Amino acid sequence: MNQRILMRQDEIDLALRRIALQILEKNHQAPRLAVVGIHTCGVFLARRLRDIISRDLRHPVDYGDLDINLYRDDWSLVSQNPVVRTTDIPFEVNDSALVLVDDVIFTGRTIRAAMDAIMDFGRPRAVQLAVLVDRGGRELPIQPDYTGLCATVLPHERIAVRLAAGDENLVVIEGE
Repeated sequence: MNQRILMRQDEIDLALRRIALQILEKNHQAPRLAVVGIHTCGVFLARRLRDIISRDLRHPVDYGDLDINLYRDDWSLVSQNPVVRTTDIPFEVNDSALVLVDDVIFTGRTIRAAMDAIMDFGRPRAVQLAVLVDRGGRELPIQPDYTGLCATVLPHERIAVRLAAGDENLVVIEGE
């Protein structure tokens, strides 16, 4: 399998810092800001964004993890037995400025499912989307508000975001 590196650790850090600043700028008037990571890689990125934003604001920002597997319209195509992870939204969703975080946006189906899942918890004032990589190829009219990198990827290629403690974090394009 061939792979090309799109982003290294320092580029990921810079992109997350830039996204955090944009979130702060857009939401400086919001009475409540919340960051929610979509399982799996979105959770790691959301925690890092939450930490940067909390440090800049000098107070904690609401945070949650969201599993969307049972909300997907294509879950039966992905797997006969979807892996259901924990959803943990320990804050009041109503009237919050909520930032959904995922690693890569492609078709838009994951984000549509995430919005459906969030609405089961309440009605946020606004829902925004932050992604590390936008690979294009949308099937639904969903666009991120905050993007670390836009990449052109062939249909047979996939983007892998590798975030592991102790290892160098990378974003790579994998192909045949």
